[in-house]
Order: sequence, then structure tokens, then C-alpha cells
Amino acid sequence: MAPGGDLVRGAGGPGVRAQKGAIERLYTAPPEGGVVVCLDEMGPQSARSYPGRRVVKPAPPQAQRAKQEIDDGRRGKGYVFGAFRPAPGEAFTETYAGRTTANWVDFLGRVEGGIDDGAARVSAVVDNLNVHSATDVLLFALAHPRWAFVFQPKYAAYLNLIEPWWKVLRSLALKGRRFETWSEIEEAVRRATAYWNAHKHPFFWGRRGRHRTPRRPGVAAVPNVAIT
Repeated sequence: MAPGGDLVRGAGGPGVRAQKGAIERLYTAPPEGGVVVCLDEMGPQSARSYPGRRVVKPAPPQAQRAKQEIDDGRRGKGYVFGAFRPAPGEAFTETYAGRTTANWVDFLGRVEGGIDDGAARVSAVVDNLNVHSATDVLLFALAHPRWAFVFQPKYAAYLNLIEPWWKVLRSLALKGRRFETWSEIEEAVRRATAYWNAHKHPFFWGRRGRHRTPRRPGVAAVPNVAIT
């Protein structure tokens, strides 16, 4: 995260406001016949123990201070590349050993293969990492003219809706688990992504709890009472 002062200064310029507005309009009023996809990488992720949220109550009277084994995570590591489409809530992930230009272009090709041929425009929201604007990426854009890369301003990761989805993926794939190898993380990410896509829901810009669906009354509903 950027320091508070830098974040405030960086958000005030006219250029930043124009970039921010362009990305917001992609979410709120996407171009007809087009697709908006948010791209990013998560990592490096190490094969180690990831703490969960479950509270363990020690049995008295031998209760002692809770301890956790030191885990240096030196059993393998890599990156998770992700593509998230906020409107339908669809996600696509792929794992790579490194965050290189070659891997990024390979990932873009896989994302392109999963987008309907009928989409006239693919608006890709992405940050300003040098890998994302390398020569090979420009060549990819020339070979796929329907692609348009929309770069988010510095210190404005919140404009990329894949960021809140990364939290979902970490919760589904990593939290409360110990991994012995990088391949185990790859499998966990694959399963978590498949689970998400089976239960997906859209993300909406500008709403708190944008991924929440309206709650329906369950067993606690009072019988014989009309619910509006």
C-alpha cells in the first residue's frame, strides 16, 4: 500500500482523474458488444503454512500459550496469473514459475482463447508493471486488434476489481492449509478457481459488499407472516 500522503497527492491530478474515470466507465457502462477483463498476478506464493481463522480452545488445566511451528516456506514458490470478468463474475487462473514477459504473453494467449469470438472489443484493466508493457505484449496487441489495454494509475490498485477477488481465492485455496510443494498450491488454486466459477456472482463497481447477494429468509422466518 502507498503511504497516505502519496495516495492523496497521486489521486488529485487531472491525468489520474481521467484514467480513473475511464476505468470506472468500463465497469458501469461497458461498451456494447465488448468484454471487460481485469488482469493481475498474485505472488510470489510459497509452499508453506497459511494461517486460518479457526479458534482453538486449549483443554484446561494444561493450557499453555498457543504456538506455531516456524515455516520458512522454502519448499517451492511461484506466481498465480489471473483474469477476472466483473460483469459475469468469471475467473481464469494459471500458475507460472516466474513473472516474466514470456509467461505473461502466454497467459494473455490463454485468456484470449477463452473469450467469445463474437466480442468486438476486449478492454483489459492492468497495472503499470514493466512486464505488462513489454515489446512482446505490444506485438500481442497488434496480433489481436480487438484488445485494448487500460492502465490503472499509480497507487490505484483499488481500480482493478481482481484485487478483491484475490482475497476470495486466497480464502478458498490457501487459508488454514500447509503445502509441501509448489505443485500442491497449483492444484489448490485450480480447484478453488473451479469452485468459484461453479458458484460465481458478479462484482459491481461502487457498491460496498458488491459481491454479496440479497439474503433470503430461512428456517428462522416466522410462519404465517407475509414477508415483503
